[in-house]
Amino acid sequence: MDTIFFDLDGTLTDPKPGITRSLQYALEKLGRPVPHEDELTWCIGPPLRASLVKLLGGEADADRGVALYRERFGDVGLYENAVYPDIAATLAALKARARLFVATSKAHVYADRIVDHFALRPYFEHVFGAELDGTRVHKSDLLAFAIGRTGAEPARSVMIGDRSHDIVGAKTNGIDGIGVLYGYGSREELLQAGAVKLCATPRAILDHLAAGRG
Repeated sequence: MDTIFFDLDGTLTDPKPGITRSLQYALEKLGRPVPHEDELTWCIGPPLRASLVKLLGGEADADRGVALYRERFGDVGLYENAVYPDIAATLAALKARARLFVATSKAHVYADRIVDHFALRPYFEHVFGAELDGTRVHKSDLLAFAIGRTGAEPARSVMIGDRSHDIVGAKTNGIDGIGVLYGYGSREELLQAGAVKLCATPRAILDHLAAGRG
């Protein structure tokens, strides 16, 4: 194992306030019912537009919903976020033995700002994210692009994330997926997606990979 791809939301940082409040803002502007923040945590991780289609019950207002979400998220919600405990120490230790990259379904224009804001940039060679028009929003497409750009060997790579699409995207590209349980995906979700290992804490990720297991 010499290349590690990290998801962002729910894996490196806890973005719940910013994402859920920005969704509430969009729904309110559209005149739709506004669920409590805790009822919107399922939206953390999957592509934004797909989540809005489910929330809105169809495609009709989805694009407007994305625009309204970004209206708040780009200025405020982006920073309603926090790095999980022990992430910096874990990344520092892993960087000594592997190439590290961020691979997120979040638009890279936001992901880059978050990584910089929380001083995580020194740990990563590059941040891979979707385009604002939805290009590479699916983790399978994103990882295929990242593999091509980095020259990573899938058999010697691992994807670490908290939701099923992280694990499925990894498997599609011949990469092992490690699921983290401190994020927003359940044990059942991650195991059903095919995670080769579940880690309850960032430190557990380090312990697992430092032992030479993929």
